[in-house]
Amino acid sequence: MPIAREMTAMKGKRDRAYVSKSSTQKNDYLQRAIPQPAEPIFELAAAYEADKNPKKVNVSIGAYRDDVGKSWVLPSVREAKIQLHSDPFFGHEYLPIAGLKSFTDAALKLALGTDDPTLVGAVQTISGTGAIRIGGEYLFKVAPRATVYLPSPTWTNHYDIFTDIGLSVKYYRYYAEGTCGLDFDGMYQDIKDAEEGSIILLHACAHNPTGVDPTIDQWEKVLHVIQSRKHFPFFDMAYQGFASGIPEKDAFAVRRAFSLKIPLFVAQSFAKNFGLYGERVGALCFADTQIMKLKSHICSIVRAHFSCGPAYGARIVAKVLNDDNLHLRWEQDIATMSSRILKMRQTLFDHLLRLETPGDWSHIKKQIGMFSYTGLSTSICTKLVKDCSVYLPLSGRISVAGLNDSNVAYFAECVDRLVREEQNPSRKRTRL
Repeated sequence: MPIAREMTAMKGKRDRAYVSKSSTQKNDYLQRAIPQPAEPIFELAAAYEADKNPKKVNVSIGAYRDDVGKSWVLPSVREAKIQLHSDPFFGHEYLPIAGLKSFTDAALKLALGTDDPTLVGAVQTISGTGAIRIGGEYLFKVAPRATVYLPSPTWTNHYDIFTDIGLSVKYYRYYAEGTCGLDFDGMYQDIKDAEEGSIILLHACAHNPTGVDPTIDQWEKVLHVIQSRKHFPFFDMAYQGFASGIPEKDAFAVRRAFSLKIPLFVAQSFAKNFGLYGERVGALCFADTQIMKLKSHICSIVRAHFSCGPAYGARIVAKVLNDDNLHLRWEQDIATMSSRILKMRQTLFDHLLRLETPGDWSHIKKQIGMFSYTGLSTSICTKLVKDCSVYLPLSGRISVAGLNDSNVAYFAECVDRLVREEQNPSRKRTRL
């Protein structure tokens, strides 16, 4: 299904899910619940766990796995935890509403290159999802009629968050299905044609789900049209360090927008680049001319939502980023993760080349970050799950981090067989 039609179908299904028949009783609030569509990624994860096939492969969920397919605690994080636990004054008091200052200052430096309180500010959030929610709540309060433009496709939760808040959502072209690359001309034109002062959601790096990022020159053009049209850029930066292995390089678009003095939001997640998935560590960073007034307003929203952020994960990140030795070790850790993902991209491409799998698979190497939009059809994705125990969403997006030396050949062989089958349906089907 083409991307635009897939997104429209998804939106309609979710919108209809909230329509309820009126009730004749005034106190039957719990009876008015409407079953909601299940989240496909979590369904796939559950199906993978229940599968008894020893060859099963999980390339659905966006979580880093090591060479043997296990979750990985970063050595820098492990050392930070040891240091925290050995501190006799380590406690469990509430944090301030804005969060742990040593963490938010470090988050600002990582994202924008400065923690100057006259230029930038940040509040701690419940991971990147919470940062988008808090930022969206603020924007709805000050501009309820504003439209948020999302890339097509994007992380599905973007639509859910902004529409649940009450903001209008539209899409700008992003992914070119024909090339498995960026539709830059479409992206640029749609942002240029958007009503002046619109909110433009941008993936700072390692775009989820496509793995397709603009070049530096393309970012320059996008940011200048955003500036000229007085749009408001809202960056989602969930993978800083995963794209190139160099945090500063992955923050180029954010820092360039800041240098152009464009007011902005940055939703930061430390789930992926610190391996702190379940600790829900995040921050909403902002840059404008009246930081204290803006921070006060955003803190009032945080107070109403969750009062203050969780302390443990924030303390780990702060410990790592503010200690020179641990910071250096962390940079080595993210280089390890990003280089393994790059290796798996190359290995998968090499296997498909060896098998002479029909089609051009060079996009697997050109795309970047944790995810790859493979270009596989819905039919092939369905058969990969059913016939091969290879778990991936119907969009064909795979988490490259789910591949390793022991399963990448099997994955490539399954893809090769099903691609050939689709081109020649008379071929005999066998379960690999």
